[in-house]
Amino acid sequence: MKETTSTEPIGQNLIKLISNVCFSVFVFSVLLFTVIAITYQPPDPWLESSKAITKVLTQVENATFTTDSSIIQTGEDLVALAPAVSPAAGVLITTDTIEKSEEKIANSSSTLDCDYTLKQVNCSDPLVLIAIEKFNLKVFKSIVFLKYQTPVNGSKPNECDVAWKYRNKKEKSWRKYRDFRRFRLGIGENCTYEVAGARGWHSGTNARRPRGKISSSPSRSGRTPRVPSPVRDEEINDTIPTLQSDTAFTKGRYLYYSRGGDYCKGMNHYLWSFLCGLGEAQYLNRTLVMDLSICLAATYNPSKKDEEGKDFRYYFDFEHLKEVASIVEEGEFLRDWKRLEKARKKRIPVRKVASHKITPMQLSKDKSTIIWRQFDAPEPENYWYRVCEGPAAKYVHRPWHALWKSKRLMNIVSAISGRMDWDYDAVHVVRGEKAQNKELWPHLDSDTSPDALVEKLKGIIQPWRNLYIATNEPFYNYFDKLRSNYKVHLLDDYKELWGNTSEWYNETKLLNDGHPVEFDGYMRVAVDTEVLYRAKIRVETFHNLTMDCKDGISTC
Repeated sequence: MKETTSTEPIGQNLIKLISNVCFSVFVFSVLLFTVIAITYQPPDPWLESSKAITKVLTQVENATFTTDSSIIQTGEDLVALAPAVSPAAGVLITTDTIEKSEEKIANSSSTLDCDYTLKQVNCSDPLVLIAIEKFNLKVFKSIVFLKYQTPVNGSKPNECDVAWKYRNKKEKSWRKYRDFRRFRLGIGENCTYEVAGARGWHSGTNARRPRGKISSSPSRSGRTPRVPSPVRDEEINDTIPTLQSDTAFTKGRYLYYSRGGDYCKGMNHYLWSFLCGLGEAQYLNRTLVMDLSICLAATYNPSKKDEEGKDFRYYFDFEHLKEVASIVEEGEFLRDWKRLEKARKKRIPVRKVASHKITPMQLSKDKSTIIWRQFDAPEPENYWYRVCEGPAAKYVHRPWHALWKSKRLMNIVSAISGRMDWDYDAVHVVRGEKAQNKELWPHLDSDTSPDALVEKLKGIIQPWRNLYIATNEPFYNYFDKLRSNYKVHLLDDYKELWGNTSEWYNETKLLNDGHPVEFDGYMRVAVDTEVLYRAKIRVETFHNLTMDCKDGISTC
């Protein structure tokens, strides 16, 4: 009995000890879960490690270009697919809308004289437009038709020219593009019009907008050169906004970033930093003072040298940026600032911030008219994006939706796709320096040789399809062997779209004080990427053509 009673306290104590430990673990787990629930922020891929950032920047759905030469995803890529109907898009032309138009005409007194129509088509007859709309819906399934103009006479009695606005189904923004084509009309069953044939992209020259004699647009310097110009895209309005009054300036609140170490870095680095500044301005409820001048890194230039003086508007949609964010151009801002101080003989309140370590949260209650961030420290302390690191990452979010690609570049993309009737396949062939580096990419050169390409594409793409090749291969004739199987298209086949008689050439020239603008390496990759993205079948180098890893050995 004594032994039994002596062991009972030990057993009870052991049970108590175990229960206390379990309870302590439970309490600690609840406490830990509560802390995590309160402090946890959903992971933002743009705020991860530099390796993760590099991975995300190069994970573009429509390309596998390297980090230095790739086209970063912008707002129209990152947003959800555009809705079926948008207030800004106008009425969509569908089978239903065509049927309603036919019902209206049937109820009117409009009739068709078949005998006369065989000799002369009345292009302004609503039945002509209905026939063309039906034809386009049947043939061009990759685009959404938004608005037609009334058809006009073509070059022959049975031809009509008509223009329309549209968007590609694979583009997520609601920007509109324009085409005009020539149609040959005939008479079908029941004495109705039908389209007997249609010519190609921009063939309906009688339906195009009239050319203006003189066109002018304010440049970055404020001057308005008067330069003869072809038809312009009237939907582009990227003029520099000006302050309406002196009172508006003094009542405003501004965030001004001095030029830092980001200047002349790669475009992905530039955008990462620029959107940090725009994000901070939005967090502080201030207007961002924006420098439109970009230095294009040597990576994109044949000279292998950095090139200053590039305009933001060459690459990105300034009109969209103005619509969704509060910005003012730097030159305009500095002139008004200096003029106002001189006229009023009074300093405008300025808070100078010398270090990125002063966080946006510390500046949130500052009442100064201008918060001036100065980036004078040595690299990498003078990078703009440092402002958004650390605790600031929870408060400042980069507004990627504000950044779209330039409409002028997208017009070139649309023209190339349109010339192939939006019915083509594409292959992305990465070569260049990677193909020469056998240590990191031992098979890339041979796997992308002309003979290998012919064999691999045979099993993926049907013969005699339109085949667009997006590539960094400098030799134009490198892909000639593919021409025996496909209708091959390369970017350089469309040089006239940015040549000295093109709309792009004249409009960018106006932005550049009347001086011609080079169609540079970044523009080339941007257009190549977007045309590739619109293809019906896309073949990628590091998925379909080679087993080498995209970023070199052991990175798959």
